[in-house]
Amino acid sequence: MAPRRSYQRRSSRRPPAIRRIPWPVWAMLGVLVFVAGTAFSTGATLEERDGFCASCHTQPESAYFQRTQAATVADLASNHHAMAATRCIDCHSGPGLSGRVGAMALGAKDLAAFVTRTDQQPAPLTVPIADANCLKCHGDVPSKGGFPRHFHAFLARWQAADPSAGTCVSCHSAHTTDGDPSLAYLEQARTQQTCESCHVALGARA
Repeated sequence: MAPRRSYQRRSSRRPPAIRRIPWPVWAMLGVLVFVAGTAFSTGATLEERDGFCASCHTQPESAYFQRTQAATVADLASNHHAMAATRCIDCHSGPGLSGRVGAMALGAKDLAAFVTRTDQQPAPLTVPIADANCLKCHGDVPSKGGFPRHFHAFLARWQAADPSAGTCVSCHSAHTTDGDPSLAYLEQARTQQTCESCHVALGARA
């Protein structure tokens, strides 16, 4: 007669520490995840509305927003809005999900300051527009040749050689109204200073 096999009861795959967590804690965690997801979705939707941004950021942001609603284009930002329906968040967030989350985190901080009346008006620019933000739409610009565009090709070399080097917005200022529409809203004197700084840094001029 074959010996009787002994069977052991299979244990749960969950570690003992997880099995000891009471169900109210799991329920609370579920609620927190739901609330966080809803808040993220709502915030992402609201941040896509320029009017929502301008409702907290008063001046000069309200003036920037009003320019995008005008019939006449006055600056580079309103030109972007007119030509490609570009929104505030499109330029003021970095690339990818991490860029959007970073913008939302900053927006949440600004909202908390606004609600608690600890905000500073006019709001200081704490996170300038980075080159990566511009390259989300203009990624082909650095590779385009020709003398009128040679600055774009050399910008990375200048930035590598000089920590205080210029960026895209050093020339392409989005909200100034003194730019020349025929030069993509560049202001020639200010742009010339940036050009000279690059030439000095790279040794192109004594």
